[in-house]
Amino acid sequence: MNIQPQSTQPISDDQELAKVLAGVTSGDDQSAAADPAAILPPMPPVDPSAVPAPEEPTAEGESAPAPGVTAEPVLPPAPEVPAELPPAPSLAPTGELDGVKQEAISELRPLVDKLTLPAEEKFDTYLLLIRSTDDKSLIAPAHEAARSIADDARRAQALLDIIKEIDFLSNQQ
Repeated sequence: MNIQPQSTQPISDDQELAKVLAGVTSGDDQSAAADPAAILPPMPPVDPSAVPAPEEPTAEGESAPAPGVTAEPVLPPAPEVPAELPPAPSLAPTGELDGVKQEAISELRPLVDKLTLPAEEKFDTYLLLIRSTDDKSLIAPAHEAARSIADDARRAQALLDIIKEIDFLSNQQ
């Protein structure tokens, strides 16, 4: 059995780091990369008076600061947080929101013609109503609103939306 220490192999990773860094550096930096001390900035000297003294145990088993060393203030314990928080109150149940939506749609339906909106917004309103209610009677007014859109690209998109809605409503039956 061999009981001699294995001190013949270097244990330091500094040499491996130096080899890696030597491959990264170029030309003139090769000599500096071989010496890790040339790469790392110098460490400032440690002032022994700045190191806190070890605490000495008191009679009660608690540790007290060494003579001449001031103790750090003790913070009060953090307030306890309940393990389970109550659920956040919801604004309204989903069924209640659906009811309000349906009521608003039924109130808006007869007033849409009285809206003073640009043609694009009026078309978008009709499209919303069509998609919310599947009411085929809204197709004609939506088509009229689409035809009055000034921008050709936007008008073309609106007319395509009308065609899609007609196809959807026709295939639904």
